Amino acid sequence: QVQLVESGGGSVQAGGSLRLSCVVSGYIYSRRCMAWFRQAPGQEREGVAFSGGDGTTTYANSVKDRFTISRDYFKSTLYLQMNRLKPEDTAMYYCAQDRSSPYCDPTSLGRGYWGQGTQVTVSS
Repeated sequence: QVQLVESGGGSVQAGGSLRLSCVVSGYIYSRRCMAWFRQAPGQEREGVAFSGGDGTTTYANSVKDRFTISRDYFKSTLYLQMNRLKPEDTAMYYCAQDRSSPYCDPTSLGRGYWGQGTQVTVSS
């Protein structure tokens, strides 16, 4: 079975930076889409960054130019570099992997493999 474990969350002041990691274990196909989602209490889940099997990256407008998604294929790890953090970035962050497709589709990812999440809290 595929397992994903997130880490790197914590508390930081506005304007600071954090790097989240997601370690993938089990048998996986390296070219499948992977992504980062977040969810704050009382709010809908939001896809923030997507990494396609062809190397294409896509970001939500709310994080574009501040967040960067990347992969280390040798370590089977997905990263999310978050810079210039804002209080509205406060949420539980999850990594996800599509079950089969190299193309990133939020609906398909929702039915894929998910980690348990890591909390990010940004204070003013």
